[in-house]
Amino acid sequence: MTTSTATELTGTVTLTRLVLRRDRVRILVWIVALPLLLVLTAASVKGLYSTQADLDEAAASSADNAGAIAFNGPVQALDTIGGQVAFQTGSIGLVLVALMSMFMMGRQTRGEEEAGRTELIRAMAVGRHAPAVSALLVVAAMNAVVGTLVTLGLIALDLPVVGSIVFGLSFCVLGVVFAVITTVVAQITENTRVVHGATGAVLGLAFVLRAVGDIGDGTLSWLSPIGWAQKTRPFADERWWPLLVVVAITIGLVALAEALADRRDIGAGLVAPRPGPRTAAPGLGRPLGLALRLQRGSLIGWSAGVFLTGVAYGWVADDVEDLVGDNDAVRDVIAQYGGVSLTDSYLARSILTLALIGTGYAIQSVLRLRGEETALRAEPVLATPVPRHRWVASHLAVALGGSVIVLAAGGLGTGLAYGIVGHDLGQVPRLLGAALVYVPALWLLVGFATALFGLVPRGVAAAWAALAFCLVIGVLGEVLDVPAQVGDLSPFQHTPLLPADDLAIAPPVVLSAIAAALMMVGLLGFRRRDLGGATTT
Repeated sequence: MTTSTATELTGTVTLTRLVLRRDRVRILVWIVALPLLLVLTAASVKGLYSTQADLDEAAASSADNAGAIAFNGPVQALDTIGGQVAFQTGSIGLVLVALMSMFMMGRQTRGEEEAGRTELIRAMAVGRHAPAVSALLVVAAMNAVVGTLVTLGLIALDLPVVGSIVFGLSFCVLGVVFAVITTVVAQITENTRVVHGATGAVLGLAFVLRAVGDIGDGTLSWLSPIGWAQKTRPFADERWWPLLVVVAITIGLVALAEALADRRDIGAGLVAPRPGPRTAAPGLGRPLGLALRLQRGSLIGWSAGVFLTGVAYGWVADDVEDLVGDNDAVRDVIAQYGGVSLTDSYLARSILTLALIGTGYAIQSVLRLRGEETALRAEPVLATPVPRHRWVASHLAVALGGSVIVLAAGGLGTGLAYGIVGHDLGQVPRLLGAALVYVPALWLLVGFATALFGLVPRGVAAAWAALAFCLVIGVLGEVLDVPAQVGDLSPFQHTPLLPADDLAIAPPVVLSAIAAALMMVGLLGFRRRDLGGATTT
């Protein structure tokens, strides 16, 4: 290491410890929740295939199903438990790990600069690249822990050791790649939301390239980081050399990020932001207009993502009978209502999953209140004649209305895909309505997050824990045989599973009333406390 390089990295160890200390809760949630979700899903997959005949039938059904391949990944050793685990959990797991890296790196790099904290740190004896390197070390360590826990979990399920190691490594390397991609993007723009949006677009493109490539001859998959990870073929004659390709590209991206960082000032990006108009739009002078402007990018991104996921679910629905075949275990998990077709049961479970995904937008949207508060942007707004309750209500309106839009996008995508494949576009309003039934459940979690913001602002992360609980209950509750008393704590368990279930009016009405009460509690709590978190007496 040259003297200049050592100088540029001065303080890296201290900053790494600072990141670990400050974000310890967020880090712990990520590195526990992701492996737990993946291992529990793997356990449920293993439980579905009790005989080799079940595996052979599942492999034959998926081999020529373009929808399943596009959503899950390449067909590799599907006649084995390991192959089915990789097929059914690998793609979504890789996306989640990439999102973890994106959000953590965006927060620790551009987010710190945008808040002005990097400039304060650099005023001390800290090297130019030390903040970014410390963040990268932390995120790389998080990915290593996730990969290790996934590997150990799969080995504990009696899956082959080598395949489990390669599977865990695939998560680790993909997470590191997207951490570095986020670092590169952070040098270009000076806005954290743009960093997340641009990196998310890269992730979406990677997923599409991988999907198109896997449906075809596999060539396009080599242009996708997700494809690189899956080319290691876990549980299917594992190949290690694709990892060398990932390492080489990661090193190149690190060098690129360093070169770009040397060509810009602290707080600035290489691409200057576009000058705004001379006068602001009239709507920006009102709290609701400002809230909508701040969150429109997030709303568009979530809606597009949920819509595309719905398309994937709907595209497979017409073939669900063939995919399940005579496997009674899979059939029992999907079909929970007597006298209802397996396809309707599958669609009901799919829309429940879309609703759980869409809840992520709802929680993120309402917690923007806390983000504005901690970034000291709420105080100038509240210093004007805008009352507190009106400021909170503006963000709540975006969260509530946005929830409806996101759910509608999921139902629309599912209905369009299923209708096109089945030549029956009458499915569109049917499945759109099935998705919108979950609006009260989403609003209840919005109310819970609002109550936390008003009463316990430093504990708003509990809203994400509540979503994780609902996700486990909704997706894995039947497989894990969760007691009814525990499952009933999830509002989604009280929502009719359309189109498989009958519509009942009472549960959505009760959920809406509870949601309204929680929002009122949050509003009153915020009026009684100081900005920053203290409660007035």
